[in-house]
Amino acid sequence: MSLHDQQILMLVLLLLGLFAGLASGFPVAFVLGGVALLAAGAGMLTGSFDPSFLEAFPNRVFGVMTNETLVAVPLFVFMGVMLEKSRIAESLLEAVASLFGQVRGGLVVAVLLVGALLAASTGIVGATVVAMGLISLPTMLRNGYCPRLASGAICASGTLGQIIPPSIVLVLLGDQLGNAYQQAQLKQGIFAPETISVGDLFAGALVPGLGLVGLYLAYALWVAWRQPVRAPAVASLAPRGKLALAKAIVPALSLILLVLGSILGGFATATEAAAVGAVGATVFAAMHGQLGWARLREVSEQTVRVTAMVFAILLGAALFSLVFRGYGGDELVHEALTALPGGKWGAVVAVMLLMFLLGFVLDFIEIVFVVVPIVGPVLLALGVDPVWLGVMMAINLQTSFLTPPFGFALFYLRGVAPPELATGDIYRGVVPFIGLQLLMLALVALFPSLATALPDWLYG
Repeated sequence: MSLHDQQILMLVLLLLGLFAGLASGFPVAFVLGGVALLAAGAGMLTGSFDPSFLEAFPNRVFGVMTNETLVAVPLFVFMGVMLEKSRIAESLLEAVASLFGQVRGGLVVAVLLVGALLAASTGIVGATVVAMGLISLPTMLRNGYCPRLASGAICASGTLGQIIPPSIVLVLLGDQLGNAYQQAQLKQGIFAPETISVGDLFAGALVPGLGLVGLYLAYALWVAWRQPVRAPAVASLAPRGKLALAKAIVPALSLILLVLGSILGGFATATEAAAVGAVGATVFAAMHGQLGWARLREVSEQTVRVTAMVFAILLGAALFSLVFRGYGGDELVHEALTALPGGKWGAVVAVMLLMFLLGFVLDFIEIVFVVVPIVGPVLLALGVDPVWLGVMMAINLQTSFLTPPFGFALFYLRGVAPPELATGDIYRGVVPFIGLQLLMLALVALFPSLATALPDWLYG
């Protein structure tokens, strides 16, 4: 067997080992690193792997440790968890529900609007879905709302945190695509490469994210108009006074203005704005009387757990990508994508389809850290706009939270939903919203200016 054939065989075994390890339920970070080391060891024994590729791993680790962009991850997580624990989300949902609940479909409208506000102030899917499920789902079911419509709206509103900035997905995508963009330019002989920032992706995702909220609202109102029995008015919800509404809504809007406004206005980087958001969320929690040493410790511990998980997966994926490249996998991917009919568009469609299918079985963090470093340099070398590609990937990854059987939003809602809500209703309820996400993906593909116009206007 030739060296080339041995490398292809090892690549196949590497990918099969990866999927087998993930299917076993073993921690993802250790699966990525362990499978990579086993494949590298087998390759060194057979002479098909150059161990010098592993020498770059300490530099990768050091690069992660000194990456200022990734500092935004624990800060945004802290901000989101603090808002969840301080019950700001609960008061916000109750206030908005009092505004719209007395009209047909009003509770669904309230859930979607609050989901958008929480997405723009937390970016944490689990926190939003759990809060909505605990607060609004029993009320909706008690007042005769269709279980499928109610559960679908709650799950979909929670996923808005992945596309509406600030978003952990956009932070991670910005870091990975920034590296891929520099690699693509260096391979083209451009030794003073341009860069893209997380702020570019935040600006690019804002219009599609708000457009997705509009599609959700249009669908909910259409259902309430065509089938009133599925989304009845709730006369028992009394409107609140202006002061009560302001007290519930102003904290979230202020945080959005502080975080997102400072980034889009060019006053702060994503990391600096995340620090402002973390402090702002803590101040609002104190103003609501929800801050104490026990609460601060709880929020800090949860932030550490989430951050440790993200960075462990990142390091495991870095080791996996080195071994993948050591077997010539990046060259094979380049040849496969460039050989597809349709040029760069054919390659983009293939990658989008792959990411959508992987979303059925993998978490978005795994897809970002494993798939993007492999396909990103190839697509960007073909002339694909990096901001447009990042927004397309973010919308695609958003569907991974809704697609059965492993959609995390489905699990979050199932964990807090009343026993009378069937799991089948949750699964069927998200199908229309998955369709709306795919519609927005198609619109951004057909009209790239939806993603690129705002960054171009803000940053030239």
